[in-house]
Amino acid sequence: MLVVVAPGQGSQVPGFLEPWLAIPRVHDRLRWLSAVAGIDLIAHGTTSDADTIKDTAVAQPLIVAAGLVSLLEIFPHPSEAYTNVGVGAGHSVGEITIAVGAGVLSAEQAMVFVRERGAAMAKAAATTPTGMTAVLGGDSDEVLASIASHGLTAANMNGAGQVVAAGTIAELDAFDENPPAGARRIRLQVAGAFHTEHMRPAVALLGDYARAISTHDARVPLLSNADGQVVREGRDILTRLVTQVANPVRWDLCMETMADMGVTALIELPPAGTLAGLAKRALPGVEVLAVKTPDDIAAAHDLIARHGAPSAAADEPAWRLVVAPAKGTFRRNSDAEKFSAGSTIGTITSLRETIDVVSPHDGLVVEWLASDGDPVNPGQGIVRLHPEGAL
Repeated sequence: MLVVVAPGQGSQVPGFLEPWLAIPRVHDRLRWLSAVAGIDLIAHGTTSDADTIKDTAVAQPLIVAAGLVSLLEIFPHPSEAYTNVGVGAGHSVGEITIAVGAGVLSAEQAMVFVRERGAAMAKAAATTPTGMTAVLGGDSDEVLASIASHGLTAANMNGAGQVVAAGTIAELDAFDENPPAGARRIRLQVAGAFHTEHMRPAVALLGDYARAISTHDARVPLLSNADGQVVREGRDILTRLVTQVANPVRWDLCMETMADMGVTALIELPPAGTLAGLAKRALPGVEVLAVKTPDDIAAAHDLIARHGAPSAAADEPAWRLVVAPAKGTFRRNSDAEKFSAGSTIGTITSLRETIDVVSPHDGLVVEWLASDGDPVNPGQGIVRLHPEGAL
């Protein structure tokens, strides 16, 4: 099974789009996305310096646009992606890129959303000097305790021994002066404490905009930064895109779900490298490719040919299939013949937690695909539903 992933802010480096501009259609698409975003993405991806592209209002549209244009080079016919990609996931702002790839949002909707996201987060960051520091290694419990003791938030739980601490510059400086034993620290090239309470004003604004955005259900299963769960319903995905701005990114749980689903290969979209590195450490045996330039496209096509296949849930229309959001034992709550949107169909219990299985749709029960007490994996079908009157 193949997973396609998109990186988040901090992955950009000066000039990273230069090789892609040699492809005329990439240049044309970037000009159009620049018009939608209201900034010159071509200049920012080629000639702008590190300080310029560190600006949140620049970095976020730039990263999403890079992912979108490269995705169309890897899959010139988007429908091919739906039959080859088993699951998709994005880190932070990369979730917007993947939502477009899965058909939840259009490219234009995504660029407007990320434009407003970047601007709102930049405004929120400007109220207090804040930032983020990657913490590598050390004892996990000691690292988290140290982060909390300095008033910081573990904003990104990236797995593979990496946690990102976020908070005020003063708090980060104090953390540097008294770090946890055995841990290396890298101050990230970001302009604020993202995925913390410092970003709460941006959530309110994006929530207002989201009410006017139309969505479609995902054509392939997606993994949510919030909890690593499989999500398919369009409005749920958009809501999660809004709330993730002020909530921690649980990339560690996303990678755990990839392992549970049986992922065998991973492709990271540009600006690639960060997520590929995490996967190499956390997902042994998974073939990993970071697509950095067009020279990597041939390798991507080879990986797709060898590992591409739809997930168990991908060949069913999302509007009539409720899938398992996580791995564990399924228990039915009801023998009802129909369910309403938002109703709890059952629970999935693992060693770590118990998760409700919630129907995103109204519908009549056509067929139970999982019996009470069955072990289930993420993305596995639980029950087929049809809207009343559709049978």
